[in-house]
Amino acid sequence: MKILAINGSPKMNDGNTALILNPFLDGMREEGADVELFYTRKLNVGPCNGDMSCWFKNPGACGQRDDMQMLLPKLAQADVIVWASPVYYSGVTGPLKNLMDRQLPIHMPWKQDSRRQTIVLVSTCGAWELSTFDPLLAQMNAIYNRPGANTNFAGALLRPMAEGLKEMIKAGEMEKVEGIFLAAKEAGRQLVREGKISEDLQRQVSRELMPRDAYYRAAQQMAEQAQKSMKR
Repeated sequence: MKILAINGSPKMNDGNTALILNPFLDGMREEGADVELFYTRKLNVGPCNGDMSCWFKNPGACGQRDDMQMLLPKLAQADVIVWASPVYYSGVTGPLKNLMDRQLPIHMPWKQDSRRQTIVLVSTCGAWELSTFDPLLAQMNAIYNRPGANTNFAGALLRPMAEGLKEMIKAGEMEKVEGIFLAAKEAGRQLVREGKISEDLQRQVSRELMPRDAYYRAAQQMAEQAQKSMKR
């Protein structure tokens, strides 16, 4: 099974998104999957220019010469595509959206493909509310669960309160959050074995770490401490 993962976080492996993505990919590797990971920050991918030449003038080929020439065959051949991104403003990061838009050459609506491709989302945000991911989930469903699409949106590993998660790790409270990473790894194993991620595992990854008011009080204190440090 070929897995292609794209991490759209500008912080790459040091970001909150990688905290969930990495054990997820490890779980898939443990089940024998061939996993390839790219970071948008290391890629040269320009925005789609919308001239539709990849459909009508040169079907299946983009006229732009950048890293999409290398990525398009990998996107077309992958059994599973994992889109990974933090949510900063109600959606994926800009570079990742550019990359997603540039898939047009391999998604011509009249081109029939009997092979069904599996899509997974991994996303984190600093907000407490799980509803922060709603606009992103709506977009993913619109793209990959639309009528006639040869894709299956198999699930999403969503981690709200991501800054709190990282702070708890720094504070030596790994035992309180370890179950989140174990669930992400098991989700990777399950995806390879069964082609889906159970709702239970998705809930374990998203589980509440602390009450809303406590989380935002702690966030405010951290912000105030950071401001004081900058003034020194």
